[in-house]
Amino acid sequence: VQLQASGGGLVQAGGSRRLSCTASGGTRSRYAMAWFRQAPGREREFVASISWSGVYTYYEDSVKGRFTINRDNVKMTVYLQMTNLKPEDTAVYYCAAEVNERRPNVVANQYDYWGQGTQVTVSS
Repeated sequence: VQLQASGGGLVQAGGSRRLSCTASGGTRSRYAMAWFRQAPGREREFVASISWSGVYTYYEDSVKGRFTINRDNVKMTVYLQMTNLKPEDTAVYYCAAEVNERRPNVVANQYDYWGQGTQVTVSS
């Protein structure tokens, strides 16, 4: 499975941005999807995940109420809508896929495939 993330860029604090991640190949399997992020000098951290069905979603505490993850299985795309962005949201954002039809994981090492990352920079 190949994952292609896009949508990053420079945004002012308080602004919004939508990230997209499109999957190709391996379409016979059902995948949970997630977004992780990594800021300079910090470890990669969980942001949000969504089950194959879209019924289950999980968020890291600092993004709850500001970020929304959803997916379109016909387009094989997962989205991360980010609102009320803060400078501390600045990071490289990675999408990931896990062969999993049930509740999505929140731990990076459970994910099987990773996208290349897209930079989000929030200016104060």
